Amino acid sequence: MEIPRGKRKERTGIVISDAMDKTIVVKVERRVRHPLYGKEMRMSNTCFVHDEANRAKVGDKVRIMETRPLSRMKRWRLIDVVQPGTAPAVHGDNA
Repeated sequence: MEIPRGKRKERTGIVISDAMDKTIVVKVERRVRHPLYGKEMRMSNTCFVHDEANRAKVGDKVRIMETRPLSRMKRWRLIDVVQPGTAPAVHGDNA
């Protein structure tokens, strides 16, 4: 009999960096209402995510799941790439 694991947080966000090996940085946005003025604001967090196969690229929309601490900053792991994005053009020397 398999013991069910606890409910883990899942988030969806956009990859903003994939420069590290097996690690991506994901920006997770959420919308909240201002408590006094009622205006809807966008707030965001950045998460360091474990990507074992280096599948995600900059601009991809990804689903991530909370996990045990994997390193000093990594507390999330990649579930899947929801939608491949278009990476921004890299500007080199204009010589």
